[in-house]
Amino acid sequence: MSQRTIIGTTLALALAMTAAAEPANPGPIKPQVVDGAVQPTVSITLDANDKGREFEGIGAVSAGASTRNLVDYPAQQRSQVLDYLFTPRFGANLQHLKVEIGGGDNSTCGSEPSHIITRDELITPRARGYEFWLMAEARKRNPKIMLECLPWCYPGWITDRFSKDSADWFVAFLNVAKRQFSLEMDWVAAAQNEMGTDAKWITDTLRPALDAAGYTKVKVQGPDDVGKAWQIFDSMEKNPKLEATLTAVGYHYPSGWLPRLESNNRRATTRAIASGKPLWASEEFTYSGRDWEKSLLLARLINNNYIQSRITKTLIWCPVDGIYAGVDYAGTGLMQAATPWSGHYEVWPAVWTTAHTTQFADAGWRYMDSACGQINHKTWKGSYVTLRDPATRDWSTVVCTDGQMTLQVKVLDGLKQGPVHIWRTDKTQQFIHEKQVDAVDGVVTLQMEGDAVYSLTTTTGQQKGMHPAPPPDVPFPFPFNENFTSYAPGQTPKYFSDQKGTFETAPRVGGGLCLRQVAPAEGILWLRKYRTPYTVFGDVQWRDCVVSADVLVARGSVEIGGRFSDKAGGYSLALNHDGAWKVVYGGKKEVGGKPLATGTLRDYDAT
Repeated sequence: MSQRTIIGTTLALALAMTAAAEPANPGPIKPQVVDGAVQPTVSITLDANDKGREFEGIGAVSAGASTRNLVDYPAQQRSQVLDYLFTPRFGANLQHLKVEIGGGDNSTCGSEPSHIITRDELITPRARGYEFWLMAEARKRNPKIMLECLPWCYPGWITDRFSKDSADWFVAFLNVAKRQFSLEMDWVAAAQNEMGTDAKWITDTLRPALDAAGYTKVKVQGPDDVGKAWQIFDSMEKNPKLEATLTAVGYHYPSGWLPRLESNNRRATTRAIASGKPLWASEEFTYSGRDWEKSLLLARLINNNYIQSRITKTLIWCPVDGIYAGVDYAGTGLMQAATPWSGHYEVWPAVWTTAHTTQFADAGWRYMDSACGQINHKTWKGSYVTLRDPATRDWSTVVCTDGQMTLQVKVLDGLKQGPVHIWRTDKTQQFIHEKQVDAVDGVVTLQMEGDAVYSLTTTTGQQKGMHPAPPPDVPFPFPFNENFTSYAPGQTPKYFSDQKGTFETAPRVGGGLCLRQVAPAEGILWLRKYRTPYTVFGDVQWRDCVVSADVLVARGSVEIGGRFSDKAGGYSLALNHDGAWKVVYGGKKEVGGKPLATGTLRDYDAT
């Protein structure tokens, strides 16, 4: 980015702003007549001696600026949203949180600022953005939550993503977390998100840099790629040092992009499973949790990731939709908190389909492979997994149904034999404690409805957490004016969502404060290349509005606009350093729109 833009003092901008492992076989399936209808009966046996893999948790990925608007919520509603995400046995009960190491460029639905924008800041990195805050809030609610970080893009001073500079940048992120937020990170993803990694850099540069800085306990995961599924095991077979350095291996969307239940082209290979290395779906979902079918799909994916690929951890993008309407991927996530001025948020069904695993099994429980399987070999819509607690002998079974069925569970000695609690979620009711049942002749029998999620458990303490209803949703406040006098320099002002570059409050020529784009150069990008730095806020539905700003064009050009959206563009007025101007309508942000008028200001002096 060759230009630096300064905006202030008053502002009224508008936003539209592979061979796979064989799945476990179901138990004997036999027809049964219930209420005059024939339905299958699935029988499974729970054996404490079953040697399944260790469950590592279900988590989420806060990245791509997806969480941006949450941080600006009123304190009460913001805390409630965080409870639904992270508080154990309350809502989604997330057990792992991966965050973006911001690089100052667009990484999906916005730009997250870097803790080191220029090389000079290596000495004093800054806690820009909201990911450190989010990790601290998550850990406050769940001290056992696993924390991880991964870059999508890199600031301009890093010219090689697999270099000593980039390793130092990783280490500095951990330093900010530890020194400014008292956060001990658990994992580093040794890669650029979905853009591959470098084995020699991992073993000879990143791992030594972590160790030298005192982070010997921080584990390394990779390659966090979306293509070439599980091929890193070919590299590890030839490189024992890499095999020893990577504690876990993660790939994105092992059920396909976007997830297709019946796809098998990304399932873990035989070599990957045979390695014994922990396998992760290190990014998954990317749908709206408001939609019931997609929420049910999420539960099916969590089950199937283990049955098909022995994946023991699934990370969901994204935890919360904090994205402005009109920006790419708005509406994606487990729940929504996108209008901080209103305090309104929504708890979507996906929170509860996630809870059917997270509230019934903690990290450290073990799967029982003989009690994990596919209900009907013709489809993966129906499945079940069973986990046990080695310490207490408790067990839980999570079932995703396709059609109506009968489940029979026989519990052998060595596992808890007490009453079994039944929880159910379907399209009309989510996370209902349906009943408590006892075994008859050592077998628990349950009639199940179709297209639902069930959890059977010997544990107690689960709940459908509920806070008082949030305030109603209201439009963005209009008219809106901002002169930034309520901020200190170097802050991100409320409601501004950077899409490319990094905008911060800064001293204004002549006194006061303005909004300034502070990234001096474009860095290493993630997939997308947009024309110029810009930030957005407001409401895509605004009509008959006036947009105005006092600006200083230090070099390059400055642009203001209204009713912007990623797909349709919007109206904008651009002023160049030499006085040339143009009015533009429409066009995606990558290519620009159609000029409606052009001209040049006479006797224009940019200084």
